[in-house]
Amino acid sequence: MRNRVLSSVAFAATLILFAVACMQTPSTNQNANVPATTTSAAIPAELKPALDSMNTTDLMQHIKALSADEFEGRGPGTKGEELSVKYLTEQFQRLGLKPGNPDGTYVQKVPLAGFTGAPKASFTAGGRTIDLKFPTDYVAVSRRFTPESKVENSDVVFVGYGVVAPEYGWDDYKGVDVRGKTIVMLINDPAVPDGGDATKLDEKMFKGKAMTYYGRWTYKYEIASEKGAAAAIIVHETGPAGYPYEVVSGSWSRENFDIQKPDKNMGRVAVESWITTDRAKELFTAGGQDFDALKKAAVTKDFKPVTLNAKANIEVKNTLREVNSGNVVAKLEGSDPALKNEYVVYSGHWDHLGRDPKLQGDQIFNGAIDNASGVAQLLEIAEGFTKLATPPKRSVLFLAVTAEEKGLLGSKYYATNPLYPLIKTVANINIDGVNQWGRTKDVTMVGDDNSTLVDLLREAAAAQGRTVNPDPESEKGFYYRSDHFEFAKEGVPALYPDAGTDYIGKDVNYSKQKREEYTSKDYHKITDEIKPDWDLAGAVDDAQLLTMIGYRVAQGDKYPEWKAGSEFKAKRDAMMK
Repeated sequence: MRNRVLSSVAFAATLILFAVACMQTPSTNQNANVPATTTSAAIPAELKPALDSMNTTDLMQHIKALSADEFEGRGPGTKGEELSVKYLTEQFQRLGLKPGNPDGTYVQKVPLAGFTGAPKASFTAGGRTIDLKFPTDYVAVSRRFTPESKVENSDVVFVGYGVVAPEYGWDDYKGVDVRGKTIVMLINDPAVPDGGDATKLDEKMFKGKAMTYYGRWTYKYEIASEKGAAAAIIVHETGPAGYPYEVVSGSWSRENFDIQKPDKNMGRVAVESWITTDRAKELFTAGGQDFDALKKAAVTKDFKPVTLNAKANIEVKNTLREVNSGNVVAKLEGSDPALKNEYVVYSGHWDHLGRDPKLQGDQIFNGAIDNASGVAQLLEIAEGFTKLATPPKRSVLFLAVTAEEKGLLGSKYYATNPLYPLIKTVANINIDGVNQWGRTKDVTMVGDDNSTLVDLLREAAAAQGRTVNPDPESEKGFYYRSDHFEFAKEGVPALYPDAGTDYIGKDVNYSKQKREEYTSKDYHKITDEIKPDWDLAGAVDDAQLLTMIGYRVAQGDKYPEWKAGSEFKAKRDAMMK
């Protein structure tokens, strides 16, 4: 099958053809909550009914429903899942969308295994025992579906960042056999300084400031499993991780999930753990090493693993259960007989962290922003597409996935067990949280300029009179932290935009202040609830923007492509041959 990339010239011509007609046609939208975000002269006339249908009232209604206490934080395998799946199914039916599963239902079953770990951990170092307190000092889980996993009297080895990256000539293991050993590693990529400017990172190594997949915690445990380590411990540091330790301890100290596999995950490293920086430094000192000195050494290619004078003893007892979870999926069938079997996929995760009965007072993680708001926007976009006089040529899937908070499991299951062939899946557009603080003059590109979908983002934003920013927090690796990543890993071009930073009527520091406030006070906390100062007008702007992009892909004469240098390009190219 031939590759296809959307034609900028063709779309520009379309805009011009519709410009005069649109200028003569005033908006029929009478909802005062809908911002006049789009310039009618720049929007194809056939899209106006879709864009005009989107409003803050509907967005807020969906967010209120999904983040209500009754939904108990939307934990997979709970009453909250039952209510979430029911709500989404009813909304898709109300919109007249077809069941997205070829079996005639709106649900793709996702077989999960739940595991709740009760860990104990200590080190012996320098002639003394260092006992760790769970979860304030460390967290530990075993993804092996067995009642108990033990690491006894295991040598402790510091492996720097734990990265093996041939394309950068980087190997933190240097041929050292870590089988049966406990490895300790740093989060994020090796922070290699720029030889010409010590205040900057080398752009030729691990994309400089931007995080690559080598920096993500998921990669760290994957390579530890490949190397045969007995246990893998990541040292938590808030800056490099992109979130405080409480985010880790809050998620990892409760029930977690993985996809059920025939081998019961026995190929995984037995124990996966995080430890606070303070306790890690205590371990290194007791083990005869200087943490800060080794961290500095770890940013060089010639770093070699260092064995501490220490032994690790970790035990994780698992309470196990099978969980039959589900992705909810609806379909708008394409209008072109030859192209309707090709698909544009909008995605967003319906799940959050559920309810924690150990907490005093409020026990519900309502997840209003993360991600009731994203699902609300998904539903608004879906409704918009149903307002079109003629559906786009290609079909559009609206996919609300499960267990994102447990490791992108719902999207991983879909991407590896697709309901429709990935070779026929032209693009994924993902939503994870919306802009709750008002309208912006811009929109943010999460990750780098890695596919032609980013070009479409720029052109659609320009049609709204907006600009596209580079990722302001590329060091936090957000591109690897939401559901689009599972599509990208399988080769499907995937776009994940975020809210802009230039808020209309606000000073230049407003965005940074609000982001930091949300991260420190609400992200993955029970306080992620609807706030009285929310202004969802910007979320409507973004819903319209994503609709424009998806419509263009669904109508275009060519497929989006990964750009040269993207780590996902080779897989897509091989798929499309």
